[in-house]
Amino acid sequence: MCGILGIISKKDIITAMIDGLKKLAYRGYDSSGLATINDKTIIKRRASGKIENLEKLLEHDPIKGNLGIAHTRWATHGAPNEINAHPHATSKVAIVHNGIIENYKDIIAELKNKNLLNSETDSEVIAHLLTNFLEEGFDINKSIMKLLEKLKGAFALGILISNENKLIAVRKGSPLAIGYGENQNYIGSDAVGLAPYTKKISYLEDGDWAVLDVDKVEIFNQGKLVNRDINITSISRLSIEKGGFKHYMHKEIHEQPTAIGETLKSFIDLDTKSLKLNSKLFNESISRITMIACGTSSYACKVARFWFEKLAGIPVHIDIASEYRYRNITHSDNELVLFISQSGETRDTIACLEEIKKTGAKTFSIVNVSESSIARLSDETILTLAGPEIGVASTKAFTTQLFTLLILAVKLGVAKNKVSPDEEKTIIDDLIEVPSLMTKTLNNEDKIRNIASEIYTARDVLYLGRGEAHAIALEGALKLKEISYIHAEGYAAGELKHGPIALVDENVPVIGILPTNKIFNKTASNLAEVYARGGKIISITDQKGAKKINDISSYIFSIEECSELCQPLILALPIQLLAYHIAVFKGTDVDQPRNLAKSVTVE
Repeated sequence: MCGILGIISKKDIITAMIDGLKKLAYRGYDSSGLATINDKTIIKRRASGKIENLEKLLEHDPIKGNLGIAHTRWATHGAPNEINAHPHATSKVAIVHNGIIENYKDIIAELKNKNLLNSETDSEVIAHLLTNFLEEGFDINKSIMKLLEKLKGAFALGILISNENKLIAVRKGSPLAIGYGENQNYIGSDAVGLAPYTKKISYLEDGDWAVLDVDKVEIFNQGKLVNRDINITSISRLSIEKGGFKHYMHKEIHEQPTAIGETLKSFIDLDTKSLKLNSKLFNESISRITMIACGTSSYACKVARFWFEKLAGIPVHIDIASEYRYRNITHSDNELVLFISQSGETRDTIACLEEIKKTGAKTFSIVNVSESSIARLSDETILTLAGPEIGVASTKAFTTQLFTLLILAVKLGVAKNKVSPDEEKTIIDDLIEVPSLMTKTLNNEDKIRNIASEIYTARDVLYLGRGEAHAIALEGALKLKEISYIHAEGYAAGELKHGPIALVDENVPVIGILPTNKIFNKTASNLAEVYARGGKIISITDQKGAKKINDISSYIFSIEECSELCQPLILALPIQLLAYHIAVFKGTDVDQPRNLAKSVTVE
């Protein structure tokens, strides 16, 4: 994930900015850069590769300044080279950007200075758009307001304006922090980059922008001055990465629009609305897929099975790693074996991979850590761009796994001529909307919190769903068990009458997951059976479904309407939030639940 740093001071800040970039390097990057202002002129230096390359460039061609922005970039939209490295600048504006601008192509079409665009990124349009607003005579605040109105997506921005000795920060969806110092102030994408300078940090809220002077910070939202708490942090990395959230899990739930946006940009050419995923293994010769994973990752596989069968027309087998290698397994010549793991170090999964490689089967992994054991052992690997996930209960790793698996299903469908070019573009249009849909879902968090306040005392909870929603039900039950210690089970809704209905009474909440699709009515009928027996029903559906299920539901949470392929990605968020808020009400250790570890490295 990209890193942002900005400093305004009474002294030269170039060396300090390089030190701050090094603190952000843990996030992963392939280029870096910085910009400052001298005599109302923007001066920037950028380099591909390691930060040491930027240092060497500055030694050869030094710059000075007491005001600057800096960036570490992980290439997504556009190759990892100097041209695409941040900052991007016009003669009047320089910007660094984390996140995704979903409507950048529309903005390019409207720009009067679009012929000046140099990079392949979606980020550069921000500098040109803001320049246009300033040239039209708008002041800083009005220009930023217009920028927020125009840009669609999740993003964090650091901005310099050539004729203003001010540092500007803007947040919409992506985290951004303000640091307070003596005769200097800072911005940073997380507190790690700010740790060398200050313990006094505040966190911008969605829609905030800040204007920083050497001795003053003003924060605005919707054109009005607002106050944000200043937190006194410790230097400990684990204590300053929560971004203003009480728990890592909560923060990571809210990072999902950005994580999905980064993943989207890495797999999709937004200009041609086509996939840009290179794989020798995902081709038309595949006749069968086996997926192997543990825990949450195995539920991602259960969702993906429907996608591969629908889009590519091939059979998919799923097994949990701890059981798979103890069976007598045979592999076909055209079978591909997928391994999914957040850490890439899950011992059971590694053991399966080692055994399967002995058979000569083709292996493919999806992991979140590039140098992990599973990545090194696999024939091919794809990285999810979730970024560091500290909370034990997986959230953004789950949805980025889902998104990656959906991309692979589309790619295989295209390779097998099961997905036409027009269908591919339609699917990609739907995928581009996912970060915004996630943000809208998260903006309704209070509704989930209210539901949690009504059911957190339950001892047992049932989750029901059909099709892809069955896997989301399983994941919802797992999340609740992991962090609240409430006994919960996920079932295929059609199995209700085959045993679980015996558990139903007024003390057992039943979470129904039923987006509007061809099996909505069947799931609704199963929930009616619960209602008839006095059960308390919490329905997670969309706006159309809410109208149909209202009469039997005690509580309803509605997601935004979206394509059926994308429904599981959006449905994952309310079940995460429900588990989180129930655990908070119960007072459990959300981030470090008992008996659990982030990476299971023993069998």
